This record gives sequence, C-alpha cells and structure tokens, in this order.
Amino acid sequence: MAKQFFAPILMLFAALASADEIPNPLIDYGAFQSGVVRVGEVREKHRVTELGFIRMAGDPSTVILDARSAEKFALLHVKGAKNLSLPDMTEAELAKVIPAKSTRILIYCNNNFSNEPEAFPAKDLSASLNVYTMNVLHAYGYTNVYELGPLIDIRKTLIPFERDSSVAAVKAAVAAG
Repeated sequence: MAKQFFAPILMLFAALASADEIPNPLIDYGAFQSGVVRVGEVREKHRVTELGFIRMAGDPSTVILDARSAEKFALLHVKGAKNLSLPDMTEAELAKVIPAKSTRILIYCNNNFSNEPEAFPAKDLSASLNVYTMNVLHAYGYTNVYELGPLIDIRKTLIPFERDSSVAAVKAAVAAG
C-alpha cells in the first residue's frame, strides 16, 4: 500500500527539477532579474508627460515605438509610430525599425489610454506593456528610451492618432452589413 502511495509522489518530484538540472543557455532568469533592477533605477527618470511626449515626438530623429500586436496597432496608434510587437523583438528586428542604439525612443502602451478598449484594452498593472518593452529595449542596448507616463483619456489627448485605412474600411463594411 505504501509503495502505491509514494510512487506517484516520487514521480512528481522527479518531474520537477531546478534550473541547474535543466540547462538552457538561451534563458537566464538571473540576468533578467538584474536587468529589471537596473532599468527600474532609470525608468522613473525617463517617464514623460503628455506634453513632453509630444515635444520629443516632434524631433524627426526620434522613433515612436508601439509594441502592441499588429492588429491593435492597425486599429489605432500614435501618428508616426512604428510597430514591432514585443514577442517579435530580436536584435535583428529592432535594428530594422531603430536606426541606432543611441536613437531616442518613445514608448506607450495600452495602459496609457482610456476610453478606447478595442485598440487599447487595459492590462493588469503588473503586466503593463511599457514595463516589459523598456526592459527588452535595455537588454538589447537601447538605453535612450522614454515612456509616456500618465493615463490619458483618448477623447481629450493632444497626442495625434491615426488608423490603418484598410482596417477602417473593413470595419465600416462589417458595420454596414
């Protein structure tokens, strides 16, 4: 009887292993944690107001980066923004949209805009896209990154937005029935 009871428990513990026992040289959680601490120290100094964001966006050498999905980006995005979804960020893909690691980058996310739940659905506070995007950019050596700080009513913002015209046409056709 005891053997029947302990065998499944031993199998469960055998399936659970530490990171040292399951090596993967492409994943380093400790480096991620160190990066989060390092970026956290910089982040507060690199959060900007709505007017600061608009001013910085007016510089033609600044890249406005939208890390949401291509679908959400097509629905509505900051005018002039470039889209590179967070899961697609690699050294090569970032280099395609950001000319140099010293380029000033402005980021924003779902949790910056209210009253547009289809294009900007709010995320859990701990899952805010800005936080992850800032950390990923820093991990790849892009350190001139500024984050839109406030929550802004999209109906009242001074930040200009645009929609992908093909998405707008499809939505209009669907609405017309």
